Amino acid sequence: MYSKNAGIMGWKAIVLLALGSMLAGCGINTIPTLDEQVKAAWSQVQNQYQRRADLIPNLVETVKGAAKQEQATLTAVIEARAKATSIQVDASTLDNPEKLKQFQDAQNQLTGALSRLMVVSERYPELKSNQNFLSLQSQLEGTENRISVARRDFILAVERYNTEIRTFPGRLWHTVMYSDLPVRPTFEATTPDADKAPEVKF
Repeated sequence: MYSKNAGIMGWKAIVLLALGSMLAGCGINTIPTLDEQVKAAWSQVQNQYQRRADLIPNLVETVKGAAKQEQATLTAVIEARAKATSIQVDASTLDNPEKLKQFQDAQNQLTGALSRLMVVSERYPELKSNQNFLSLQSQLEGTENRISVARRDFILAVERYNTEIRTFPGRLWHTVMYSDLPVRPTFEATTPDADKAPEVKF
């Protein structure tokens, strides 16, 4: 009797293992995997925007020392930074298009303010020879490039995820098991050259 039950249990285990393998092989895990990739890509976008925000106070102080009369431009950068850092979109609000647009708009305002600051800085020869300013300028340029790459990676991750839940067999798995995961919004280009990092070179 014991061996018969053990045999039945063994067969059940084999059948369950086979079913689990079949389900794993036909894409049941694809949607949560792609969802996690979207979140990871978004974290990189946030990291790069934070890196830029961290550079701004030193940049503003350096410019202020050589160009005190440009107070309006400096104030615009400081205010744009404050607004950009006050809007946070984390994994729990990533599927909120309105929140994502607010975040994007705030970051675009900061990009514009920084671009104006760099144009103003060209009027001051002492800034062009200031090693601290040159170092900050180089770091800012590198960060803008990283932001462009991180945004591109996020857009691609969202595209893969959205495509999966809208096409077969992902659509089926989404309906049956992952209906709580919505279609995700992504960045939208707001200017013709939105895919290019702003020029900050002199």
